[in-house]
Amino acid sequence: MSKLARQGRMSSQSRRGVRTASALGAASLGLVALSACEQPSPMVTATVGGDSVSTEAACYDDGKAIPQDEVRKCLGKKADETVSVSTGDKLRIGVDPKTADDGWLVLVDGKPALSEPLNKTYYSFQGEVFFQQSSASGQPSAPKKSVQVTVVQTSGGDFNGIWHLNLKNSKK
Repeated sequence: MSKLARQGRMSSQSRRGVRTASALGAASLGLVALSACEQPSPMVTATVGGDSVSTEAACYDDGKAIPQDEVRKCLGKKADETVSVSTGDKLRIGVDPKTADDGWLVLVDGKPALSEPLNKTYYSFQGEVFFQQSSASGQPSAPKKSVQVTVVQTSGGDFNGIWHLNLKNSKK
C-alpha cells in the first residue's frame, strides 16, 4: 500500500473516530443536562363538557410537606386558569395518581367543599354547588359570578401541593 493511500485511510478512520466521539460526547452532555432538570409538578385538570384546563401547582416540593408560612402565602395566590361552568354542567376535577394516593381536598373560596379528603384520580361536582350563596338570614341570594377552587394534596395533616382554578358562572 502506498504512503498516500495509508494516509487517506488513516485520515478517514480518524475522522470517523472524531465523529463517533463527538456524538457520544453530545449524547452524554444531553443526559447530564436532563438529569439536572427538575421534574415538573403534577397537574390538576378541570373539565366541563368538552372544555378542559390544566394548571401547575402554585406550591409543590416534590410531594414533601410545604412549610406552614409558605402554605398561607400559597393559599392566597390567584388562579391563572379559568373554566366556565353552568348550573346544569358537571365539573370534573382530575389529579395525578400520586396526589390521589396521598389524598386531596377541594376548597371553594378558601372553604372546604367536601368533609373528607378524596383518594380518587378524579371527582365530579354539579356546577351549581360552587356558585350558591346564602344571605345572613339563611335565604338564598343571587349566585356568585365566579369562585376560586383550590385543590390541596394532603398527607398526615400536611399540605404537600396546592393548585388553583377559577370557575366562571356561565348561566344557561
